[in-house]
Amino acid sequence: MATLSIHFDPAVIARLTSASGDDTIHVTLSLGGGSDTPEVTPVIPHGPLAALMQAGLLKPDTVLTFHQRRAGRSGRAVVTADGQLIVDGHSTPFPSPSKAAEAVTGNVINGWTLWHTPDGSTLDQLRQKLDAQ
Repeated sequence: MATLSIHFDPAVIARLTSASGDDTIHVTLSLGGGSDTPEVTPVIPHGPLAALMQAGLLKPDTVLTFHQRRAGRSGRAVVTADGQLIVDGHSTPFPSPSKAAEAVTGNVINGWTLWHTPDGSTLDQLRQKLDAQ
């Protein structure tokens, strides 16, 4: 039996979760293979994370996390293809690591040193790596 996998960009999920009861959401699925298959336009990252993404140091769909033991807080965010962050519990993407961190902590905070990639690196460490190249 064939398996169907559907992947939605985190920005699409954010839009769907922010829709009001009066909004109509249309989703079109096609099997492709025909000559009517639309071309996919690549998304170009912009904003503070763009350079890291263009250098291949940060990829779309990367899950970023942080844990603040003393404050008893933790956060999770997903990098979108256009270089924004979708934070768990928030329907609107954030344009910068610090804005995303502030949304979770409630405080002005340096998101570059707070958010960690799956391998444990901070975004600031990735930025330093990029500067050294």
